[in-house]
Amino acid sequence: MTKKKKPKKDSSQKKTYKGIVDVTRSGMAFVAVEGLSSDILVKQKNLNTALDGDEVLVDVIRQGRSLGRMEGFVTDVLKRRKTEFTGTIQLNKTFAFLVPEKGAFVPDIYIPENSLKEAKDGDKAVVRIVAWGEKTRKPVGEIVEILDASDTNDLAMKEILVESGFPLQFPDEVLEELATMEERISKEELARRKDFRKILTFTIDPVDAKDFDDALSIRKLKNGLYEIGVHIADVSQYVQPGSALDKEADRRATSVYLPDRVLPMLPEKISNELCSLRPHEDKLTFSAVFQMDEKAVVKQFWLGRTVIHSAHRFTYEEVQDIIESGEGPYEGEVLLLNSMAQTMRKKRFKEGAINFSSQEVRFRLDEHGKPIGVVVKESKEAHQLIEEFMLLANRTVAEYVSKQKANKQPVPFPYRVHDTPDEEKMHVFAVFAAKFGYKFDVNTPESIAASFNKMLQLVQGKPEQHVLETLGIRTMAKAVYTTENIGHYGLGFMHYCHFTSPIRRYPDVLVHRILAQCLAGEVKPDKLLEKRCKHSSEMERKAMDAERAGNKYKQVEYMQQFIGDTFAGVVSGVAHFGFWVETVDTKCEGLVSIHNMTEEFRHSESDYALVGQQTGRKIRIGDKVVIRVVAANLAKRQLDYDLVEDLDTGAGAATGPARGRQQAKAAGRGGKTGGRAGANKPGSNRAKADKTKGKKKKK
Repeated sequence: MTKKKKPKKDSSQKKTYKGIVDVTRSGMAFVAVEGLSSDILVKQKNLNTALDGDEVLVDVIRQGRSLGRMEGFVTDVLKRRKTEFTGTIQLNKTFAFLVPEKGAFVPDIYIPENSLKEAKDGDKAVVRIVAWGEKTRKPVGEIVEILDASDTNDLAMKEILVESGFPLQFPDEVLEELATMEERISKEELARRKDFRKILTFTIDPVDAKDFDDALSIRKLKNGLYEIGVHIADVSQYVQPGSALDKEADRRATSVYLPDRVLPMLPEKISNELCSLRPHEDKLTFSAVFQMDEKAVVKQFWLGRTVIHSAHRFTYEEVQDIIESGEGPYEGEVLLLNSMAQTMRKKRFKEGAINFSSQEVRFRLDEHGKPIGVVVKESKEAHQLIEEFMLLANRTVAEYVSKQKANKQPVPFPYRVHDTPDEEKMHVFAVFAAKFGYKFDVNTPESIAASFNKMLQLVQGKPEQHVLETLGIRTMAKAVYTTENIGHYGLGFMHYCHFTSPIRRYPDVLVHRILAQCLAGEVKPDKLLEKRCKHSSEMERKAMDAERAGNKYKQVEYMQQFIGDTFAGVVSGVAHFGFWVETVDTKCEGLVSIHNMTEEFRHSESDYALVGQQTGRKIRIGDKVVIRVVAANLAKRQLDYDLVEDLDTGAGAATGPARGRQQAKAAGRGGKTGGRAGANKPGSNRAKADKTKGKKKKK
């Protein structure tokens, strides 16, 4: 926490607010305060060591007369968004400075001789701030890792992680705690658990998965019903409250998935060994076990701690082959589970869940992490099999806990909630969809969901499919963690939580602990739970931003070889300064700036389009176009395109051919780059209805 003498306030303003600092590209800062209609302006000299993303206390020192914006002074830094930074080492005889990258608005970090490790002048490094100097206000740091500047991919990925506030290494106290963990399961622990080791159990995961956090068991009972077990790695058995491991998992809140690596929430000894449900090994699990008939109707369920022994490790592709061919290991059980999953899926959509489909685009990488191709992954029945049983477990756990009481009050619990769409956004979208002949009933949340599903069904295979699906997703709210249970609109559930991925999500660990307390009748309400929920939601957003940045880096790296080439594309976003285009073949997004257009355009929000001032010609989301790759700036993760042809209107190039060639040449020399290639794109936070399992390609 830092304090500084405050400048003199206007006598009319004596208010202190708590908020989050947002530093703009110019270096000016604003503090966003919940409940205030406008942010508080803070000049650089009044930031008092606060950096972008920090939580601070700010005193209002004057009320702006012209714009009505308050101006403030940061009095205290309550919480640092990040403490690790990347930059270049500037070495002196007995000390050094880490000079952060330009535009980071972070002061040089002083590094004493005993914290230098073996750093040399000019090295790239990650430095952790350990204190703020009292006289100069310069931060004092220690070197965490010296980066290999020759490995540009590794350097870029690590910089993205550090920028997003995720530490690259685990603290020493975590590793020391880990070293004392017993791998052998004791007889006493086995005796406390329900034994599923003799019941057929298997996992279904991506082909390159390393940690397996869920498994399914199946057997037929004497009463004619089927017992289906959803078994989840019992991380809470190893990560105890208040331990160094627990504090670090809480701080990270989530694993981060970049194109070529995973930064895990928990050390590999836990995520890939102790807790991973590897085949042919006894493993401790927390389970939701259902008695169901062939039509997937749940007759009864049981929740509790178990021990399993997985008989087989399936990949999604192997299960899909069994579903399509009817042949393979345990085909009878796999086909029955798939039939149940499809029945549950249809019922879910009938009862109000919204059926948004999604594609996952990933790059194929060579051994050096260089992108050599694009892979589009679609959700098939094998993925849906796992998804539906995970949804069932998550929903059942949330509903069970919602009925429990502690001191005659509901048990505080980290629900996963999804709010109804914003009325204004929904109205704009409904008007737009009506232009294509699709009617929306926006009177109730239920009628909106029904209208969405009807549209999504009718639009399949039509030219407007892409634009309406994309914009429909953007009308959705964001799913978050909170103790206030408002339900999950996208899934159509009154009660929902995340129970099924504790290896990579901290809220799931909290769910396991509270569920265990409820089952034992010993609930100890966590007064800080809402704060933990908010932190987990924030870290989830940061992880998503890091994943987008990693994918954007690979897009730019891949498209560098195509400077001057033309590609078919689809308009994926519009703004007052230009429009984004995603190429059809490579799925790489770049910006076409209106400054490079021969005609003047205005931005029409209601049409999701740019409209020509002279001709009235529209460029809107979903339009098919041909673009030329003009520039690919890897350092800034930016792609610039020029429009060659609008295929939907038949209009020719909007940039003169000579100018286009000049720009292509300039780009080849590392010249002109003006686009932001997806950064800060309006509506880019696509709040998809929550995907339960959310499995990634690498685990």
